[in-house]
Amino acid sequence: MTGVRVSTDVVTLGETMLLLLAVDGLSSSQTPTFVASIAGAEANVACGLSRLGHHVTMFGRVGADPSGRRVRARLQGEGVDIEHLVTDPERGTGLLLRDAPAGRPVTVEYHRSNSAGAALHPDDLRMEVLRDARVLHVTGLSAVLSDSAFAAVELAMDTARQSGVHVSFDPNVRLRLADAVTWRDLMARLIPKADTVLIGDTEMLTLELPDPQACLAAGPTTVVVKRGADGAYATDGTRSWHQPARPVPVVDPVGAGDAFAAGWLSAHVDELPISERLKRACTVASLVVATRGDIEGLPTRQELTDLGTSGADVLR
Repeated sequence: MTGVRVSTDVVTLGETMLLLLAVDGLSSSQTPTFVASIAGAEANVACGLSRLGHHVTMFGRVGADPSGRRVRARLQGEGVDIEHLVTDPERGTGLLLRDAPAGRPVTVEYHRSNSAGAALHPDDLRMEVLRDARVLHVTGLSAVLSDSAFAAVELAMDTARQSGVHVSFDPNVRLRLADAVTWRDLMARLIPKADTVLIGDTEMLTLELPDPQACLAAGPTTVVVKRGADGAYATDGTRSWHQPARPVPVVDPVGAGDAFAAGWLSAHVDELPISERLKRACTVASLVVATRGDIEGLPTRQELTDLGTSGADVLR
């Protein structure tokens, strides 16, 4: 019996790594134990959207190794469509070690040189899936990994725009992966291909973008600026919307931007107004920073609903 094809709400592509997270708030140099999970900006967004009830397809590569099998199992367990996730027989799955120590900065240790994810290639894309999606979400993190990965991101953005698919882009600048000049060059080539840009206020400084108008002038129709504890705002060049952060104890700040993107895109797919997109984005981000791990705090749709409708501390 042939199953009914489900149209994809959001397509994303990028590297998913195995994450080893130090336990009990200890530093990675002192902890006796690490907990295994997954990490990667696009994978975090995909998991967030899936938990909120959306159909998400992810393109990318993992190695033919135990880490790759673990990544596949976790993504599939989160409900992400990995039918087109490529297994690379020659390269290993990327690894990320980090901590979330109380009262100290987070230390992130990458092991992703020559990884399977960095070998992302335009041939890994399935154009029929991409053209049928409602949204494409990509980040600068994938684009900076290699020439072939940049070509894949660029092709995906061009194809989506030509097909009327909304393109969401988060620069996600990481100066450990490339210097500021390289980031500015690559982002100047990709930002004009986006409809919506989700960007941090410090990233704007790195990319020498004086204000959101500089992004809008390049081609996007909406710019959303993430400001951490100061919340976020969005503008289309004519109007602006502001949303304060939801106050929570910050346990682990890593993954907040990806959670924000998941909340924003979820509300976009639900066709909510920009003010409600900001509100959902900030709410989802708050739940992630209050929990250790990149994806562990991501809410389900029911949890998000309960949070908005109940003022109780305990739901019985």
